[in-house]
Amino acid sequence: MRKRNQAALLLVDVIHPFAFEGAERLLKQALKTIEPIQRLREAFDAAGWPVVYCNDNFGKWRSDARAIVEACCSAHANGARFVRALQPRREDYFILKPKHSAFLATPLQLLLEWAHVRRVYVAGLAGDNCVHATAVDAHTHDFEVTVVSDATASETAARNRRALTQLEDRGAARVLDAAAAIRSLG
Repeated sequence: MRKRNQAALLLVDVIHPFAFEGAERLLKQALKTIEPIQRLREAFDAAGWPVVYCNDNFGKWRSDARAIVEACCSAHANGARFVRALQPRREDYFILKPKHSAFLATPLQLLLEWAHVRRVYVAGLAGDNCVHATAVDAHTHDFEVTVVSDATASETAARNRRALTQLEDRGAARVLDAAAAIRSLG
């Protein structure tokens, strides 16, 4: 039986081809998030709580999760090292999203309701874009939202800090580093 008020870890766009202008800057920042994200996954696994990959479909409407992971892990993919370190496991959930927020036109809300989730921890790429949009929408859907600062990256550290500060200042999310987020799980 699923526990009431459990938390879920939402990993936003960590399966990424890093194939756009500015991708090398994002990848440089993203590589710093591998270890904090891995620690978060371990903590959620230990609690028996869901890890949900919320990933862009990159405009490939006939794609699926396996195809996106495979393409992003291939030898010629710019971010293969990053993606291989964080690729989903069999027990993880994977939701394809067509736009910035993981809630927009996806079954994420239904999945979280089914799992009795009221708290979400958001991490991934990019802090000033899809992570930000997902956190705002989670707040709008009345979830308790935590964004994990050292498990989130943008093209620059300054842009990431601004986005996370904005979320916290507007009351849409609390912002914690991975160690504090893990402690807050209870």
